[in-house]
Amino acid sequence: MTEEDVRKAISEALRKIAPEADLASVRPDQNLREALDIDSFDFLNFLIGLHQRLGVEIPEADYGKLATLANLISYLLAAKRQ
Repeated sequence: MTEEDVRKAISEALRKIAPEADLASVRPDQNLREALDIDSFDFLNFLIGLHQRLGVEIPEADYGKLATLANLISYLLAAKRQ
């Protein structure tokens, strides 16, 4: 799985919870929830959508590690390599 594949999955999962959100406008180091103005419930649904699309288990203990786009991409790529 490539970084582009992960970005596409992120974009598709995000579109389901925040159709108006523009992932292209988010800097890699920017907090996703703040940049996209999504609450914790929507963020949880976003992570569930990623799990469904990619088959990656994301334990609740790891949610804090996924605050930025860069961290989320790195986490998902590492998880897919295992």
